[in-house]
Amino acid sequence: MQVIDHVTGLRTLRRGLNGRIGVVPTMGALHAGHISLVEAARAENETVIATIFVNPLQFNPNEDLNKYPRDLERDLAMLEAAGVDIVFTPTPPVMYPEGFQTGVMVKSVTNVLEGAIRPGHFEGVATVVSKLFNLTQPHIAYFGQKDAQQVVVIKRLTRDLNFPLEIAVCPTMRESNGLAMSSRNTYLSAEQRHQAGAIASGLRAAGDAHTAGERTPYVLINIVKKALLANMHIDYISINDPLTLTPITAATDAPMLLSLAVRFGSVRLIDNCLLPYRLNQREALTQILGGSDENPPFYPQL
Repeated sequence: MQVIDHVTGLRTLRRGLNGRIGVVPTMGALHAGHISLVEAARAENETVIATIFVNPLQFNPNEDLNKYPRDLERDLAMLEAAGVDIVFTPTPPVMYPEGFQTGVMVKSVTNVLEGAIRPGHFEGVATVVSKLFNLTQPHIAYFGQKDAQQVVVIKRLTRDLNFPLEIAVCPTMRESNGLAMSSRNTYLSAEQRHQAGAIASGLRAAGDAHTAGERTPYVLINIVKKALLANMHIDYISINDPLTLTPITAATDAPMLLSLAVRFGSVRLIDNCLLPYRLNQREALTQILGGSDENPPFYPQL
């Protein structure tokens, strides 16, 4: 495995590669969810590139940039064991050198959910992902379902800016109690980590109700709300169109994205699922989250 931290070296390596290339962008503090993306990339490509970069542009001033967990030595060992060929580990001055003043803004789909709570976040995401795509030039990039809105934003910018690559969306990896794996879970106490399983229980209960025939958004949202603990502050629980992220307020048989963000102590946790619940697998996730006229949403067995 080759580790490179500067642009010139990465470009030199990239020019020498042949065959299909997969990229897995990360911010480090890796867990089994990240490794599941690497494993998918390893199975489908001749070369796998991973990136580790804690992107300052996507953190607001009141967020946890300085506290964000970092353990590069451990991350590199995990990536090597998973079969990664190249790891790009730039510093902020490498990605944003003196005089840097260009940003990438994706409009409509960034105005709701996380975008409404974290202004400027998705401009930071879109900017860094555009740079990483330009530098690594992959055939396919792998992202996790947990950041569903991010996936929709990245698929939109990929189409709008004509990046010649595919976006694969892999299912959320969960801990034994259902809690979505996240680097920020390390901030939780053991008791909080156990209690946070209530989030996934709420999503699962809404999924079961949908399977049983419930289609009314406010009813499904209330099912999730009732499963949450009294000490969980709700930022939002929302049902949105998985293509446009427009809020859905009327009953529909079309697929829906059910997502939420809660603050549990000092930790902010997000999670989501597609409804019908059986759509939470790679083929449906990849095609539904951010489908387009060129790559229309695929609704298997509806």
